[in-house]
Amino acid sequence: MSQTDLFSWNMERDPSLRSTIVSVLLLDTDPDWDRLVRTIARGTLVVPKLRDRLVAVPFGLAPPRWEPDPDFDLLWHLRRAALPEPANLSTVLDFARTEAMTAFDPVRPLWRLTLLSGLDGTRCAVVLTVHHSLTDGIGGIRMATEILDLDRAGTDRAHPPAPRSGGDSGWRDIAAWNWSVGTDLLRGGIGATLPTAWRAVTHPARTLRDSSTLVASLVRLARPITATLSPVMRDRSTRRELAILEVPVERLHRAAHAVGCTMNAAFLTAVAIGLRTYHERHGAKADQLRLTMPISLRTADDPLGGNRITLARFALRVDIADTEDLMRALNTTISDWRREPAIPFSSAVAAAFNRMPVAMVTEMLKHVDFVASNVPGSPVPLYLAGARVDRMYAFGPTIGTAMNVTLTSHVETCCIAINADSAAIPDIASLVECFGEGFQRVLDLVDEPEPLADTEPPGPRSLRK
Repeated sequence: MSQTDLFSWNMERDPSLRSTIVSVLLLDTDPDWDRLVRTIARGTLVVPKLRDRLVAVPFGLAPPRWEPDPDFDLLWHLRRAALPEPANLSTVLDFARTEAMTAFDPVRPLWRLTLLSGLDGTRCAVVLTVHHSLTDGIGGIRMATEILDLDRAGTDRAHPPAPRSGGDSGWRDIAAWNWSVGTDLLRGGIGATLPTAWRAVTHPARTLRDSSTLVASLVRLARPITATLSPVMRDRSTRRELAILEVPVERLHRAAHAVGCTMNAAFLTAVAIGLRTYHERHGAKADQLRLTMPISLRTADDPLGGNRITLARFALRVDIADTEDLMRALNTTISDWRREPAIPFSSAVAAAFNRMPVAMVTEMLKHVDFVASNVPGSPVPLYLAGARVDRMYAFGPTIGTAMNVTLTSHVETCCIAINADSAAIPDIASLVECFGEGFQRVLDLVDEPEPLADTEPPGPRSLRK
């Protein structure tokens, strides 16, 4: 396991920090079951971690290792059932909510897929549940390209590799892990020391300033969080409630462009307005709220699966009344954090957290107010075993916060998934209304286009569990 994967796995020791990702795909019809089984079987060969289980090494002297499950049974991971009445989207979210609160069997690969038929009579839903140690959001989208097609007929793909055999474990793993860590540090130290020494001779003041900047950045990235900023969303539990919103991609993009900001800034502005309104409804005032924002470090050369992210935790202003001014302020904050000098050292920060007592880390995470993530999806229609994917929602784990709100773009729709700790947010319907108002405020920054015939006017749509 990488240090970031290990961090996701270690959090599992506290059930309220369970790192489970639940994705809900809404399909226009039932996929062909036999074809679906073949498609997923191929996917598990292309992404070997889907056939791997975690095996501990003696005395915890190295992280658990991914090892092929000798008893891998694909049909244990694939389930299908008919939705109970009323067989609507709320019923699907009921099932997904249970999945989000259910632990994995640790002796098997950490994922399962359930096909739920009978949605609104003719449609279907797929609920995919994976542990965060398997992948991050963008990695999950890349993994999906090995399973989803560009048309109903299917996509011609190369033959998958043969299943991997099990490797040696035990003391050999411990030696290999510590050797790799040691050589990486040595290699990095040599690579950094000589140039730094030369800069210290030629530009001493600049070298001292750059070093001080890096140290300060590392402190900002890893500093303990000991106080919750929200006066309302303070309690934590293992109970979860799910809800969704839908916003037009094109209008949200135009709203961001009109202000000269990124789409991610427009998304966070709507969330910030929604949370500010939610606090006002509870008779409280919030000037700032603390956010955990995943920052992707993934490159095109990275393998499928695994985590290539760092979790930046910082305070976000929510008290700026003007929507444009708020978006610009948040855009600046996000841009500054993406350029933090410590971001490339996130693996070392994760390694430090992995060596801290679990209770200390979990207590720190529980003082963060919320998680927000923006995952670019597909701009074109996708199909699963002959069925068209109409919506794609990704409910990320709360990891100790009051909620996780994740935007996944799919064709023309921003699919916004809210996973809330019901102790922190006992009235998720009110929260959804507040988010709807926030997104409407952002969408109102651009002129309303003429509505298309026989369609709803663009704007936020919501549904709670």
